[in-house]
Amino acid sequence: MRRYLTEFIGTFFLVLTVGCTVLGKVPVAPLAIGAVLMVMIYAGGHVSGGHYNPAVTLAVLVRGRITALDAVGYWVAQVVAGILAALIAKYLVNPGHVVALSPTGRGIGTTLTAEVLFTFALAYVVLNVATSRDHPNNNFYGLAIGFTVAAGAFAVGGISGGAFNPAVAMGAATMGLFAWSKIWIWLLADLVGGVLAASAFLALNPADRGETMDQAPAESTPVG
Repeated sequence: MRRYLTEFIGTFFLVLTVGCTVLGKVPVAPLAIGAVLMVMIYAGGHVSGGHYNPAVTLAVLVRGRITALDAVGYWVAQVVAGILAALIAKYLVNPGHVVALSPTGRGIGTTLTAEVLFTFALAYVVLNVATSRDHPNNNFYGLAIGFTVAAGAFAVGGISGGAFNPAVAMGAATMGLFAWSKIWIWLLADLVGGVLAASAFLALNPADRGETMDQAPAESTPVG
């Protein structure tokens, strides 16, 4: 239960920061979002792994570093936290009318592509810096993961909204930033990106392939 609560807290503050900075039209929103993810990973990584993202949890599941039962618990905690944080962010900022991002035509393809690519990048970085046997006792994983999100948000935030996270996407829809009728775009793209990242990690790290949770050295990773 403490893992699920940690995931709830981390995801809550991630989505709250997304909501307050985006609804408030803060110019450096991507930097604030990357920073809060970084500090929450450092705060909770030793307890839950600091996923705060259903796509990352899926990648870690495919990687073999979390059980299916725990993954479901993480997903529930992450989604509930994202929706609650979105409601509070909207209350705090009170932005008035918000125009929802609702891709059509070519926009569906560009949104799908951008989200798959940068969710892949995020989950790929997580798996390599936080679950690889080659990085025992590292202290840079939170910074690397947070800056991946910041870079992605700066790069394609204007194209796809820069969610890279189904919990963030559902929070954005709750705030009116994403159209609920098009939420499948972000959910599909982000989950596909997570699976592709896990597949790439396993292909490029043969020493980690087939490793079970019991075989993994606990000191080598804050994730899972």
